[in-house]
Amino acid sequence: MSINGFLPQRGNFRELIAFQKSECIYDITVLFTRQYLQKGDRTVDQMIQAARSGKQNIAEGCSASTTSRETEIKLLNVAKASLQELLLDYEDYLRINDFVQWSKDNPRLVKLRILCTQHNDSAYYRGIFEKCTPEMVCNLAITLIHQTDVFLRKLIDRAKDDFLKNGGIREQMTRGRIAYRNSDNSKLDQYD
Repeated sequence: MSINGFLPQRGNFRELIAFQKSECIYDITVLFTRQYLQKGDRTVDQMIQAARSGKQNIAEGCSASTTSRETEIKLLNVAKASLQELLLDYEDYLRINDFVQWSKDNPRLVKLRILCTQHNDSAYYRGIFEKCTPEMVCNLAITLIHQTDVFLRKLIDRAKDDFLKNGGIREQMTRGRIAYRNSDNSKLDQYD
């Protein structure tokens, strides 16, 4: 292990597709609850908090990843769980209001999946929100949640693999200290 490779900085969460999509989900959810749910309805706060938790836990987990893969994995799982909770809220809204959750073979869903794959910028979804019906918005959010879930699973798997390969912070610190002791820098320190 090189000394320069000791605890490489991680945590640029804004570049992660999972974070970008979760930000889209959050913005859509805020707009959806303002437009289609009654103010004071407990579901409004629950949906917004679940969407916020999904986004914020990705950011926090990735920011903690330099020193704690355990914390990263836990927080990414919290993000997944929060988004699953939100998924149920959107599914409930469709069912209770006699709207349709589009099936996998529905041509509208096929187009929507492609659209969601191509756009990870929340401004795009805020721009098209007014043109959408409540059914479309719910299916849009559901699609984004499913896509984000896939990326979160990949991030969690990568964090687990990295932990298995490199160990935790104590193991990395020990290896870094040993590498330093064996380096030329350590030998120069003896003459200071």
